[in-house]
Amino acid sequence: MVKWKDILQLAQQGSPAPERKVVKSEAQWRAQLDPETFQVTRKAGTERPFSSEMCGLFAPGIYACVCCGTRLFDASQKFDSGTGWPSFTQPIAADVVAYHADHSHGMTRIEAVCNTCDAHLGHVFPDGPPPSGLRYCMNAVSLTKVAAA
Repeated sequence: MVKWKDILQLAQQGSPAPERKVVKSEAQWRAQLDPETFQVTRKAGTERPFSSEMCGLFAPGIYACVCCGTRLFDASQKFDSGTGWPSFTQPIAADVVAYHADHSHGMTRIEAVCNTCDAHLGHVFPDGPPPSGLRYCMNAVSLTKVAAA
């Protein structure tokens, strides 16, 4: 189980290598993604809170990166954070999400990105429910539900 201290260490020292790497040009990403998804995933944007019905969906399933299909989160780790973005307590595996210190907007946060294609997913905070205490606050447009668990 990933804990906050692990995330801080990974953000500082680097995340584990992914199983595979997907690299595309900006033009290739623009051709693949709609404008909002491109802005969020490739330019570290943020969708409006409460703009997706994904926040309220809790049926079993797997959530993958919309850019490369890497499986990131299991719906069993999803919870209603009340923040307006889908929230999870843990990724599927320790090597699917990479972490970076984000010093934008006059604060320090931990950015979560897909470790396979570097898509911006959202941020991780240490205010989630037990046992991990983590809240992976993800942009819904960064995710796609791909399968039942």
